[in-house]
Amino acid sequence: MSERLSLAQGKQLVRLARKSIEYTLASGMRMRELCQDKKLLQERGVFVTLHSFPERELRGCIGIPYPLKPLWNAVSEMVVEAALHDPRFPAMKSEELQKTVIEVSVLTKPEEILGQRKELPKNVKIGEDGLIVQRGSHTGLLLPQVALEQNWNAEEFLDSCCLKAGLMSNMWQSKETHIFKFQARVFSETSPSGSVEEKS
Repeated sequence: MSERLSLAQGKQLVRLARKSIEYTLASGMRMRELCQDKKLLQERGVFVTLHSFPERELRGCIGIPYPLKPLWNAVSEMVVEAALHDPRFPAMKSEELQKTVIEVSVLTKPEEILGQRKELPKNVKIGEDGLIVQRGSHTGLLLPQVALEQNWNAEEFLDSCCLKAGLMSNMWQSKETHIFKFQARVFSETSPSGSVEEKS
């Protein structure tokens, strides 16, 4: 990552995310809030994840893996997409937001893992690396924290990312499949509208 974010900046991003979705749920419009922090205006990949509280079940997750937009703008946009337009879930209602915790993952630029296919699992660090699988029009992405939450080893993580891409689980072993890894700084509310911590 070009410049390391502080915990204070991570807190700003999570609070921006909550404010953005509150505004959209109340008004039906997108919030536009200016930011003076140059580090938060750098182009970064980012994902916003929503979990039910206290169950901690996935409620939405959408983002952009590549640094295509200023981080500040991307967070504000992606939280609305995760809450209202994740095809796996119905659109969130205002009252549901009060039982939802928000997590922001700021990504490093994905880099392709090269080398022998059978050696790929050795190049994936569980809890540190996220994965992107690409093959033709198929793409799947899993954030680093997912492997920890599911207690996967590296091979299971690769298998699952292939399945997310709509491929057979062992397709990472094919040379026609491109595998990328990235890291993330993950900032999350401990409870709805509560304090924000960085996940280690």
